[in-house]
Amino acid sequence: NSHYDALQATLERRFSGGYQVYVAYTWSKCTSIAGIGNSGDEPSIKIPAYYHLNRSLCGIETPHNLEASAIYELPFGRGKRWATGGVAGALASGWQINGLLSSYSGNPFSVSASGTSLNAPRNSQRADLVGSGPVKKLGGVGAGMAFYDWTRFAPVTEARFGTAGFNILRGPGLVNLDLGIFRRFDLTERMKLEFRAEAFNATNTPHFSNPSNNISNLRLNADGTFRSGVFEVTGVRNTGREGIDERVFRFGLRLSF
Repeated sequence: NSHYDALQATLERRFSGGYQVYVAYTWSKCTSIAGIGNSGDEPSIKIPAYYHLNRSLCGIETPHNLEASAIYELPFGRGKRWATGGVAGALASGWQINGLLSSYSGNPFSVSASGTSLNAPRNSQRADLVGSGPVKKLGGVGAGMAFYDWTRFAPVTEARFGTAGFNILRGPGLVNLDLGIFRRFDLTERMKLEFRAEAFNATNTPHFSNPSNNISNLRLNADGTFRSGVFEVTGVRNTGREGIDERVFRFGLRLSF
């Protein structure tokens, strides 16, 4: 029940002259049945007469995905352009810089609502979509800040499914840069020592998760302005190494023989 189309392009410069570059880009679209991400999952709406309402974007749909990597050997030391000998050559030779850049779109999510009036256990209730046209992205991040315009959605108080489709909004995208600097020491003809210093999420850029999505939890201030409860981004995507999102440094030594 899933359908995926994509344009995939790559550009590669193989290692030569001291550096290598690789760039890959994917432009894609994935449609599926809401609620089904794995083989054991069930659709969000299980009533046969309303099964067609499940048609939506895949929960992991990522329309734009850019990946780039590079390796660069610094031009110092024996056989290089500069500092080919002496103390300067001994200190500056053998260094290599690596980088990995990832930039891709956020994932879709649905706007839900309380299912009390629906009275259909094991079925997901959707919010009502109010008005017409695209829902305005406000971009607020943090408690008390709305990521989308909450006025475009309303709870459902009748025995019916809401009018907002599944996965019609998209969460924050992600940009991440990992950097590394290595140096190789030739101890003997066969024995080599490599020093590694790496920075994961080198720019310390937050990778935010999707906002809260139940319109029935909306709370307003006395003057009708937004207070909290829905469309609040309060967490990260845990895409970093070992689930750590903030910048992480790692140092190591590798002995090969």
